[in-house]
Amino acid sequence: MTTVLVTGAGGQLGHDLVEAFSRGSAPCDVVGAGHDALDVTSRDLVHQAVASLRPTAIVHAAAWTAVDACELDPDKAFAVNALGTRNVAEAARRFGAHVCYVSTDYVFDGLSDRPYVEWDPPHPLSVYGRSKLGGESELGPGDTVVRTSWVCGAHGANMVRTVLGLWRKGVPLRFVDDQVASPTFTRGLASTIRELSLGHRPGVYHVTHQGTTSWYGFARAVVEAAGGNPDQVEAIATVDLDPPRPAPRPANSVLDNAALRLAGLPLLPDWHGPLEELVRELSA
Repeated sequence: MTTVLVTGAGGQLGHDLVEAFSRGSAPCDVVGAGHDALDVTSRDLVHQAVASLRPTAIVHAAAWTAVDACELDPDKAFAVNALGTRNVAEAARRFGAHVCYVSTDYVFDGLSDRPYVEWDPPHPLSVYGRSKLGGESELGPGDTVVRTSWVCGAHGANMVRTVLGLWRKGVPLRFVDDQVASPTFTRGLASTIRELSLGHRPGVYHVTHQGTTSWYGFARAVVEAAGGNPDQVEAIATVDLDPPRPAPRPANSVLDNAALRLAGLPLLPDWHGPLEELVRELSA
């Protein structure tokens, strides 16, 4: 049976990655390692884990994704996101495992007037984006990079939970309408990562659900899916955020799933359906 190691298994994507590799017509022997079980900043621990498991594939989802906190502690951001990926990639090469690394839309500056394809040159604005791009640079030519955006799932903190929590408390809902991307939901994302990993597909892939929106539009859709009035949501500009956020955000981080499309691989569906499913699950 194929053995797969999932780092960052305690996160919302990691949880669904473990489920995705465990089910299906060809389930894998999957080992999910959260931060408490495997600190990827420790080269020795990573090498010991990979030497013990001898996985066929490693899905490296472990990351420090607190964007504003990364801006205030660059050393920690690079230790986890860049050096941690170096440790995983080195151990994988030593023991013959394929690596699939989960990256981010924040590797782009957001100044493009069109969606970004996989071959566009990255230019991150934030420490988080630079540290994740640093992680990309550690991978070998046969490995896989999956860039994604605005990730939401049932098992962790995310914007859907935030909007639902504020709405239920009656707190004013004010969200920016000048940051645009494609929402992505962890179950669909995990399924595509499974196929790319087990197929040993090399190179960079953008994987998001189809369709685009702003944070304002997304918040309206969350409230409407929960049975509320979307007009309760107010649009503001990023410069009007109070307090202002330490890390700059890309204004346009829409990722064109060009590599999937051109390779004839299935794309994830429009984001509205998965959002409604998630809201129902979180409201049950």
